[in-house]
Amino acid sequence: MLQSEVRVLLMALPDVSTRYIFFTGKGGVGKTSLSCATGLSLAEAGKRVLIVSTDPASNLDEVLGVALGQSPTPVPGAAGLFALNIDPEAAARDYRERMVAPYRGILPPAAIASMEEQFSGACTVEIAAFDEFSKLLGHPESTAEFDHVIFDTAPTGHTLRLLTLPSAWSEFIADSTGGASCLGPLAGLEKQKALYAATVQRLSDPAQTAVVLVSCPDTAALREAERTRIELAELGVSNLRLALNGVFKNDGSSDPIACAMRERGARALAEMPAGLAELPGSVTPFLPLGTVGLDALRQMVAENTPVSAGTAMSSPVTELPGSFRTLIDELAQGGHGVIMTMGKGGVGKTTVAAAIAVELAARGYPVTLSTTDPAAHVAHAVGETPSNLSLTRIDPEAEVAHYRQEVLAKASPRLDPNARAMLEEDLRSPCTEEIAVFRAFARAVDGGKDAFVVLDTAPTGHTILLLDAAEAYHREVSRTQGEMPETVTQLLPRLRDPKFTQVLVVTLPEATPVSEAERLQQDLVRAGIEPFAWVINQSLLVSGTEHPVLAQRGQYEQGYIHRVSNQLARRCAIVPWLEETPAGVEGLRQLVG
Repeated sequence: MLQSEVRVLLMALPDVSTRYIFFTGKGGVGKTSLSCATGLSLAEAGKRVLIVSTDPASNLDEVLGVALGQSPTPVPGAAGLFALNIDPEAAARDYRERMVAPYRGILPPAAIASMEEQFSGACTVEIAAFDEFSKLLGHPESTAEFDHVIFDTAPTGHTLRLLTLPSAWSEFIADSTGGASCLGPLAGLEKQKALYAATVQRLSDPAQTAVVLVSCPDTAALREAERTRIELAELGVSNLRLALNGVFKNDGSSDPIACAMRERGARALAEMPAGLAELPGSVTPFLPLGTVGLDALRQMVAENTPVSAGTAMSSPVTELPGSFRTLIDELAQGGHGVIMTMGKGGVGKTTVAAAIAVELAARGYPVTLSTTDPAAHVAHAVGETPSNLSLTRIDPEAEVAHYRQEVLAKASPRLDPNARAMLEEDLRSPCTEEIAVFRAFARAVDGGKDAFVVLDTAPTGHTILLLDAAEAYHREVSRTQGEMPETVTQLLPRLRDPKFTQVLVVTLPEATPVSEAERLQQDLVRAGIEPFAWVINQSLLVSGTEHPVLAQRGQYEQGYIHRVSNQLARRCAIVPWLEETPAGVEGLRQLVG
């Protein structure tokens, strides 16, 4: 057994005793399940516990079996356990209106649209959520009746760094137009300085706060947990735990899918970053039917978890979605154009994009496959490429570095050292990377005039609207439309043209990935882009497994498959969980089926 695995095989739940406990990690790794199971365990030990969710798509109500609002609600059947949902979307809407309202009727409509979109992105939502839970964390008296306060979803290191920079509280924020992407959401928070200082101080006090990094035995999820660990450590947050969730242990079965799942998990744990392996932690087993309801949560700490833990979803699938090959048949009909795979991290966007590109090339079409994957996974996935398939990589680091240089060169002459530090931090944000990479996408999309261009990791709907609003404002104020490169002026119309661009939303048949993909689709529709199809990836239901635990998980997937194929998607394809990781041309064509 791996040394890192030995260290964490101590208990099913994190060993935490601080008053404040945060759970953070990639979407779909089980933050809500673990936070609820931990809260339930503490409550059943005689403590009074409050669980707080800051997730815009929170399923805390579903997991605990109670309708929640924005004030503590007792959980039936669990004495001493209370929960509430912070609605960051509502907080962001209120915050956005407070910022924009004074300028209505004063600035031109295009400028108002630009401001509204600036306050519509993930940065605004996260900062608005931070504003809300700071009241719980920074004012201990507001939660004095509870022994423990558990937060499901913690703020990112980027947000915390923004709030700890001295210049975050200067007038520079309100006045800055130097190209920064996240300063706007901070503009109205100066009055909260003392509250935020107390909140950040409490977060970094190991006697009061513990942060649990949640991951599943997956390389991408562990990489995200390590990035978060480094960011938090740099901010002085030292009381960290690692919680490995959904660890599948083969019970000696010869089922090929079960053996492959165990081997992949073991490989990911063997390659775990050293910083994570050194953290104290816990391992929670793979539960086939989820963790909805108190009985299912209790199974997470049981020594011998029965196969039947959990409750199957309603709305079984009466007819499965179409095949991936049939979907590619439809994509191929135009003979050229842009195909973009979109979705949250870890759902398989890169593999789906590579499989589409390889299949179209095999049919004789000229294809360019372009990715922003920093690990250059596409090249590994494709292997030796056919002559009519070319691979290109958009380097986010290079694009961001160039963009930062432009912005700083323009803004630096009028900034004092504190203001420059604030701007430099802002230019490290995810928003900045998206905008910088977007410009490179404009060049890549131009190739869709004469061939197929398959783009892995496309810009979000918010980014598209943000740039659209900024361009509209730029045109109205300075009348310099003619100076813009043609690839940029043509980009937005091309992305919104269903005959030129087809967007595929990639998801997994699980609660969080489906909820996050639904929010992504809403953003795209708001940006004037109707997704062409959804791809449900890595389904155990259609994998052919006969292992009892994995077969039960396949049945559990049915409710999510039904929701996607019957309620969310215009058209839908399903891809099975494969025994062999799709790699190389032949492996990718096998995925196509």
